[in-house]
Amino acid sequence: MLCTWRTSDLRLLLTLIVFLVVASVNGSSTDKRQRKLELPAEANASLSVPVDTKAVFDCPSILLTSLVVTTWQIILRDKLSCTRAYRRDRNETKEGNCTDERITWASRPDENLALQIDPVATTHDGFYMCQMVTPDGNFHRGYHLQVLVPPEVTLLQSKNGTAVCRAAAGKPAAQISWNPEGDCVTEQEHWANGTVTVQSTCRWEDHPLSNVSCSVSHVTGNKSLSLELTQGAQTTANLHFLYIIPCIFIVFVIGGSIWLLKNSGCRKCKLKKTEANPGVEEDEMQPYASYTEKNNPLYDTTNKERCRMLQSEVDGIGLDTL
Repeated sequence: MLCTWRTSDLRLLLTLIVFLVVASVNGSSTDKRQRKLELPAEANASLSVPVDTKAVFDCPSILLTSLVVTTWQIILRDKLSCTRAYRRDRNETKEGNCTDERITWASRPDENLALQIDPVATTHDGFYMCQMVTPDGNFHRGYHLQVLVPPEVTLLQSKNGTAVCRAAAGKPAAQISWNPEGDCVTEQEHWANGTVTVQSTCRWEDHPLSNVSCSVSHVTGNKSLSLELTQGAQTTANLHFLYIIPCIFIVFVIGGSIWLLKNSGCRKCKLKKTEANPGVEEDEMQPYASYTEKNNPLYDTTNKERCRMLQSEVDGIGLDTL
């Protein structure tokens, strides 16, 4: 039966087969391209890095042969946006407003498009995004960078007997807990570089203790310290108010005694003065005539004459006797 086919029929059949094959190949290529174009842009990620270490940011996984332009956009706190770009067809890099020498390409851009920070500082908190342009579409990946700073932990006893636990200059803020729990007050102090100092002060007045511990929780690691409380300082703190009350009582007693002695002494002085001058009171009680007689000059003259007469008589008697 095949032998009866004409040459024109065979040509038509061959043409149809070739058309179907080409259509199948083109369809497969189109589907692949559509799948590439429909790839979702990769979501942003959060990255936490300890201070004074190295941080590396990767771009999306795209073949470098299909790459046209790659751009890193860096947005830091209180600074202008920095841009680093690489153009593959010219094998050249450009940058704008980038002054931090610690932020560089991790390697040669024609080999690796990753960005690195070495070493990381608290000023590097921000957003880093890689944007890639290809014939199949644009792709990007972003990083929210948070720099971690471990706090410096100390535990001591103050003069008034309280225990003070301090987590200084940590980022983010640390959390403090006590064992056993007491009457505690926690305070925070924020610094310009984004670090926070947390201080917790505790007392145990109802239940005097000999040993307490302070636990500090932080994303960089937890730390616990113990402290032996000095009984002398604790006793002083507990008896502080007991000392004040007797002192106040003693002051009032001494003051009252001085006041009583002073008043009683004044009364005795007045009585003594009165007893020492009784003639004054008698003179005051004499009649006005007696007072006039003593103080009148006429009476004084008369008295003087009488005295002279008596004296002359005495002299006369003495002469006769002799």
